[in-house]
Amino acid sequence: MKYMLIMRSTDAGTQAYKDIPFEEVINRMGAYNESMIDAGVLLAGEGLAEISQDSGFVVDFSEEPPLVTDGPYGETHELFNGFWIISAASREEAAEWAGRCPLGPGSKLEVRRVTEAADFADFAGNEYIRKEEGWRRDEEKLRTEHR
Repeated sequence: MKYMLIMRSTDAGTQAYKDIPFEEVINRMGAYNESMIDAGVLLAGEGLAEISQDSGFVVDFSEEPPLVTDGPYGETHELFNGFWIISAASREEAAEWAGRCPLGPGSKLEVRRVTEAADFADFAGNEYIRKEEGWRRDEEKLRTEHR
């Protein structure tokens, strides 16, 4: 099963990270990522740029056409700062990996299971379910060829 670990922080947690030398943060996260790579569970992971870096925007679908704005983003604890996607045999294993993350007070990881083809078995004949299966095969083939 795949699980997404979604990193969230409060204002206090964000401030606490600013008090830690950035190289130390990189080293802690690097060691955590390396442990997941070595265990063969890390499938993907990325950190996100801070909102203050003018790197994001909001697409609001409550209007037609959708409205694109620079915010509001919501409160700090509603935002997420990065994510990992891991492969775990169970919910408990995903929780174990999440618990090893080197985050401090004021930070949280929201852990969600990533849906898989089996979750859509009732729609196996759907054109886009079939296409997605093909897309995934193609993606895996490309990944294998580039190793």
